[in-house]
Amino acid sequence: MALTFPTQTAFPLCINTRLHLLHSSPHQSLYSISEHKAVKLKIEMAFPTIFKLFAVIYLLNVCIASRATTNSLVEDIQTQLLKYHKGALLQGRISVNLIWYGKFTPSQRAIVADFITSLSPSSPSQSQPSVAAWWKITEKYYHLASSKKPSLSLYLNKQILDDSYSIGKSLTQNQLVDLASKGEQMNAINVVLTASDVAVDGFCQNRCGTHGSKSVAVKGKNQKFAYIWVGNSATQCAGYCAWPFHQPIYGPQTSPLIAPNNDVGVDGMVINLASLLAGTATNPFGNGFYQGTADAPLEAATACPGVYAKGAYPGYAGDLLVEKTSGASYNAHGANGRKYVLPAIYDPSTSKCSTLV
Repeated sequence: MALTFPTQTAFPLCINTRLHLLHSSPHQSLYSISEHKAVKLKIEMAFPTIFKLFAVIYLLNVCIASRATTNSLVEDIQTQLLKYHKGALLQGRISVNLIWYGKFTPSQRAIVADFITSLSPSSPSQSQPSVAAWWKITEKYYHLASSKKPSLSLYLNKQILDDSYSIGKSLTQNQLVDLASKGEQMNAINVVLTASDVAVDGFCQNRCGTHGSKSVAVKGKNQKFAYIWVGNSATQCAGYCAWPFHQPIYGPQTSPLIAPNNDVGVDGMVINLASLLAGTATNPFGNGFYQGTADAPLEAATACPGVYAKGAYPGYAGDLLVEKTSGASYNAHGANGRKYVLPAIYDPSTSKCSTLV
């Protein structure tokens, strides 16, 4: 779903949290990467070389001031629950179907497939903190929505490969939905994953992914399935869509973290997919849990931008765990010995961003 996060004006050119990764809907951009480029161009045109130093000093001052503004805004968010708009949530056993569009290696596909498998508490034993424990936070929204004991269980179902680029290497939103339609039509979340050489409308400009739903007729009855799209940003905009595993394009140039599966693009995709899955579970059809307007909602994970562990602040992902041998950062264990970095989820029982570490 859409998100225009209010703190975007607090970080004009000086911060690379995941504000731009807070996955916009088909109808709404959230944090315009193009705005950064436009402002940067205006500065370069407006200031001759002799004055560029003054422009840099000005921007640094804005960065320092924005830190206090950001903290205030985050505190404001954390004093409010995401409002429930009385819409339907996903119920029961829901299949997750992966539609791979473009070239992905078997090892790349395994990283994502293992993540989906890890969401289930019945998946192969996981050390703590676990992906399953992270996902369990979304159950709290279901308890708020119903006095009964609703349940949602995700399982990995089909994987569909389209490595021949059947509809080209430049896709529109409608084409993404068409690709998502190749998955199951009922009780499903169909996930389209586009390769690093595939351009998508709005990708790297105002979004890194999307979630939504589509109505279809199944056996004479109107049904809906949920869909998600996430792009591999490795060669197009890793500084935007794969942070903190890539050095940010703007803001403090801190060293990037080592990706837990040694794949900057796909590990970045997992972060974005996780955020979108949390949004899909709690706001699948645009009338579930969110803050703000329906066409620009703040959702379960996007309410906590750039937060992956305790101690996080703009430009710093938090005090993540570090694998001793590889030096890779992570905050969750998954199936088959995997490790992942997952975003914080807004916990409605505490009105705070909840992290695993």
